[in-house]
Amino acid sequence: MSDVLSPLNSHPIEACQICNGRNLRSAVFLGYVPPVNTMLPVGSTPDAELRFPLEMLRCDDCTLVQIGYEVDPRILFPHSYPYLSGTTRILRDNFRDLAHQCRDLFGIGADDLVIDVGANDGTLLTPFREIGCKVLGIEPSQAADVATGRGIAMMKDYFSRDAARRAVEQYGRARIVTAANVFAHIPDPHGIVEAIKSMLVPGGVFVNESHYLLDLIQTLQYDTVYHEHLRYYSLGSLERLFAAHDLEVFRVKRIPTHGGSIRVFAAAPGTYPVDASVQECRDEERRFGLDTADALADFRRRVMQSKLDLLALLADLKRGGQRIFGVGAPSRASTLVTYVGLDDSLLDCVVEVSNSHKLDKFMPGTRIPVLDEEKLYREQPEYALLLSWHIAEELGANLRKRGYRGKFIVPLPEPRVF
Repeated sequence: MSDVLSPLNSHPIEACQICNGRNLRSAVFLGYVPPVNTMLPVGSTPDAELRFPLEMLRCDDCTLVQIGYEVDPRILFPHSYPYLSGTTRILRDNFRDLAHQCRDLFGIGADDLVIDVGANDGTLLTPFREIGCKVLGIEPSQAADVATGRGIAMMKDYFSRDAARRAVEQYGRARIVTAANVFAHIPDPHGIVEAIKSMLVPGGVFVNESHYLLDLIQTLQYDTVYHEHLRYYSLGSLERLFAAHDLEVFRVKRIPTHGGSIRVFAAAPGTYPVDASVQECRDEERRFGLDTADALADFRRRVMQSKLDLLALLADLKRGGQRIFGVGAPSRASTLVTYVGLDDSLLDCVVEVSNSHKLDKFMPGTRIPVLDEEKLYREQPEYALLLSWHIAEELGANLRKRGYRGKFIVPLPEPRVF
């Protein structure tokens, strides 16, 4: 394939990322989608843009669900990457819970180092530092500068075996290594696990938080499928991956972040007793049929139906002369906007908070402008489409308090107005 068709090191993924099998079955094809953070300034002249195929695949050999195309991380995670973990209350609360759970389970304290892979602005490490731990983050984007400004030690780099080696040389080995909503972002999962193991002291624990495949399917969160997320883990697929590297899952916790995630604790076999939560999670996956292809076949049908239903709802409102503003421009919105085919004839604009990095830019692949949310309160459109729909109740309540008087549209799992 030529460089023109595959910018930098972008390429199709033709084998399972865990077992290397070639029996990959298509679950759903969501179109050719631009990178979620490629946003042109409002007023710029339209030009050619990058778009990449976005398809969910299931490995019939080991059940891993992944996407079928790997985009070069320099495109997806440039230095200017705008996301900051600390702006989301649910994440701050979750990471505080994680730190306290690690303290209670493992007795970590002042002599223990905690390393966070993909540390962003240091939000995860902050509560660990508050309970007395030494902390280190590894992060390639400008978010690392925010963490450094807060006094958190950072290595500004993409995570790799070499980065892991340098972290150990400079800071020593860690009692806890965390990877929250980044473990599925990095190519070569086997290399990642080996690099993480190399940073742990004997008896050390790897804590991984990933968007959970069971939640994704049950609540139809196809909008969380985008090129940053290479894999969509179940407990079963994580256990197969870890077992290949002599790691045992000994505790599991379902958590609310990103619309439903799973927190998985792993260590060398026999280091810790296996908690009942592991078998309970295995049983739930089995009851749902997550180890079969049937669950994804039904998911595909529901995804297509939801697209038709949302378009019908929005079209009826626009025919009646109603104004519709989108609210929030999270990464997940790019998949929904592209797959459903939303444009500036359906959405007048998308509004964001006044300090957002995305203001005065177009939604990826469209001419829908992202504007200050003050416009929502000033113009009072009849409807607000909540693109961060997984926190619809909280978001709707906040918008009411700030003065919005119109109706809300929740696009998924089934479009509804409230």
